Amino acid sequence: MVDHRKYIIEHCNKIVVKVGTRLLTDTGRIPILISQIAALREKGFQVLLVSSGAVGLGMKLLNLSKRPAKLAEVQALASLGQSKLISAYNHECKKYGFLAAQLLLTADDLRARERHLNVLNCIHSLWANNILPIANENDTVSVKELKFGDNDFLAASLATLTRTELTVILTTECGLREKHDGVLGERISTVGNISEELKQSAEGTDDKNLSIGGMISKVRAAEMVTQSGDYLWVADGRVDDILLRIANAEDVGTLFLPQHEHQLQSRKRWIKYFSKRKGKLVVDDGAVTALMEKGKSLLPSGIVGVEGSFSRGDTVEIVSKAGNVIARGLSNYGSEDCIRLAGHQSTEIEKLLQTAAEDEEIVHRDNLAILT
Repeated sequence: MVDHRKYIIEHCNKIVVKVGTRLLTDTGRIPILISQIAALREKGFQVLLVSSGAVGLGMKLLNLSKRPAKLAEVQALASLGQSKLISAYNHECKKYGFLAAQLLLTADDLRARERHLNVLNCIHSLWANNILPIANENDTVSVKELKFGDNDFLAASLATLTRTELTVILTTECGLREKHDGVLGERISTVGNISEELKQSAEGTDDKNLSIGGMISKVRAAEMVTQSGDYLWVADGRVDDILLRIANAEDVGTLFLPQHEHQLQSRKRWIKYFSKRKGKLVVDDGAVTALMEKGKSLLPSGIVGVEGSFSRGDTVEIVSKAGNVIARGLSNYGSEDCIRLAGHQSTEIEKLLQTAAEDEEIVHRDNLAILT
């Protein structure tokens, strides 16, 4: 039987660590956290820290006990608390001979391809210069359509972006726990399959007075990470040496196992999780089988419907006749051309479009990511 904890510690070189607001209302936890990160770095791991806490620290500075509902008030608290947060981190990092760098991000920074690559290159440059990247949602400017939702999802997004093999989410629980009739039971050591039942058991564990998320957001983050072929580990951040215990592959917290044997390619990660969808291609059952079971490209003959307006190179969803979204991909043809080509053979493309056919496929398998 594979010891997954030992395996991932022995085979990973990058770790994303996320720490939540409820662990950082007391800035006295920051020295403990940085001392552990310094130890991980000494062991040869490249570490990226995703840190909540800016809004919480802002609340503390203004003696507020409840997180405001109004966006502008939350943004103001984030602005107030963020400088204090990064200052505390840098103060501790300097004790161990390295610096911290602040990355404030919105979801659009990872959706737009050029900005996506810029963020990735920035992180790699910081690592190359022995600097600890510390990321947070840019709450001072974020509005609903630009938000990640919570920092668990930001951590999963950055792990997916950087192809980090292990994401560690520190929380105020011992890990994911069994739930029977609304009562929490024993810690679950490992999760191999994220079922709907598991998601339901993780609902209702947030504290809206202080933070957002709860255990359900960690399960959703785990879905994203594990579907990319990587591991996610939820553990108790109140334990002073928890990161060192993880580095020793101890049976602590809950380890979510990869859903695929191989890591998803970087390009397909962007297509699957970050790119903006511009339209839909409805396909027949034969195309569904070819895409999902045989790893084939999408040909015009399999298309039975086209929705939306899109151009060559845009991201489209590929949907079965039953309405299930099965994949996303980059279309080689615009929507008007796809309408003309739908249901026809690839050999007819030049005749139908009255131009030289650059591609036989509507979506090539190299530019296609399966969603299920």
